Amino acid sequence: MNEAVQAGAAVAADDVVIRRARPGDAASIAGVRIDAWRASYRGLVPDSYLDHLKPEQSVKMWEQVLGASSDAACTFVAEAGGEIIGFASGMTLAQSRFGCDAELSAICVLPDEQRRGLGKRLLANVAATLIGAGATGLMAWVLAKNEGAREFFKALGAEQLFEQTFTWDDGSEIDEVGFVWRKLKA
Repeated sequence: MNEAVQAGAAVAADDVVIRRARPGDAASIAGVRIDAWRASYRGLVPDSYLDHLKPEQSVKMWEQVLGASSDAACTFVAEAGGEIIGFASGMTLAQSRFGCDAELSAICVLPDEQRRGLGKRLLANVAATLIGAGATGLMAWVLAKNEGAREFFKALGAEQLFEQTFTWDDGSEIDEVGFVWRKLKA
């Protein structure tokens, strides 16, 4: 593992490569998701859920996602020193929802690497690929209490649609917010 990444030191944005994810990236993506969720969602979702997340629980799912060879479903990673430090994933929708025909299904950046423009770069690559697949509008969901994610989407021009409540696995209710870019552009 790269010493700067291993030590938790931020890597210069110029030293980060954004590239299309490959099936072999599945374990790293699963690990980044867990680290990002634990940092961003502590206190927003049940701690017991976060504490029991294990990369191997989602590696197979990510291998399937990354094995798809279509621009209609794409994942990009941010890589520094050979290590994945963030990723974003999106897909076109079979049926439009809220005036959008594509969805950002995930975007995660390691805590020490956040607020340096990597999320924006990852999202731009996903958007460009989905546009190439025919998408014109993109939606994303975020936990209502995740202020950082809400600010991120608003800063990139997303329109907040509404809040809705869903029931978590343990029966607790959590609010989420839907954001949309009605005229998708890379």
